[in-house]
Amino acid sequence: MKEIYKYHLFFCTHERDDGREYCQQHGAQSLRDYAKQRVKELRLKKVRINNAGCLNRCALGPMMVIYPEGTWYQYQTKEDIDEILESHLQQSKIVERLKR
Repeated sequence: MKEIYKYHLFFCTHERDDGREYCQQHGAQSLRDYAKQRVKELRLKKVRINNAGCLNRCALGPMMVIYPEGTWYQYQTKEDIDEILESHLQQSKIVERLKR
């Protein structure tokens, strides 16, 4: 039987060489890896962490989008990731201060 996820988190890990901002400049890959590790540590079920190509919001800093809601977050730190995982995934509450 096909596994069904409750949440899909897409992290932009895009890089550019045209002089414009991109998420990877701000450590997006390492923070995405941290999120994946924390999901496992917290034993959150039916959560999928994915890399994404450019989400076209790179000038805002590292970006992620969570589906099925389509909630966009801009994050900077591991603490931001922890807050998103706890609030959005565990408590079903949007983190307003990080929402974009």
